[in-house]
Amino acid sequence: MVVMIPTPLRDYTSGASEVSASGASLAEVLDQLDGRFPGIRFRMVDEQDRIRPHIKFFVGQELAPSLDVPVESGEDVHIICALSGG
Repeated sequence: MVVMIPTPLRDYTSGASEVSASGASLAEVLDQLDGRFPGIRFRMVDEQDRIRPHIKFFVGQELAPSLDVPVESGEDVHIICALSGG
């Protein structure tokens, strides 16, 4: 599968906007990404394994409300970061 990396997280992927990954669930995909790109998972998931409020994941075309969402073969994962400021 392809994981679309948003601009604020591309420092972890050496600038890559897309990376390949695998896993049966969103949690497994993120664990694999963190193994390849150390620290990226913590930017998206907190210490209680909850998705951070400014992050949204889409698996295929569906919003993933939690990390236990299954990822089917061929489905892409999109990571969306909200911007804030004042």
